[in-house]
Amino acid sequence: MAAQGDLPDVRLDPAGLYREEIFTDRRAGTIRRLTPVTVEGGVDNTRPVLFSGQTQLLTPAGVLPLVFEIEARTLEEALKKFPEGVKVALEQAIDEARELRREAASRIVVPDVGAGNIGPGPGPAAGGGKIKFP
Repeated sequence: MAAQGDLPDVRLDPAGLYREEIFTDRRAGTIRRLTPVTVEGGVDNTRPVLFSGQTQLLTPAGVLPLVFEIEARTLEEALKKFPEGVKVALEQAIDEARELRREAASRIVVPDVGAGNIGPGPGPAAGGGKIKFP
């Protein structure tokens, strides 16, 4: 068990408080509106209202959650920009998947050239293949 001094000091920032509201059509996704508030709970008009969208797409590999920011001032504007946000988030997810696939492919290590057979007789050494993993 961690000593009392090793535990992180987790505190909320009183100057960064938001009230969260979620709007959904129960079909395509949700829009989250974050309204800045003061410590007393009143609306803080000195900071902008923030919007984000969330949806899920069914893929052959399973459900793909998409979460994205929406640049909007009103809920109506956020609703209009929701489809474009989904497209951008999906394109980013596809690009990230391609990059992960490239990284995984580059991890294959080629066997040492000139390494002779070890063990009796012709053919590969005991233990089979020559693929090495890092």
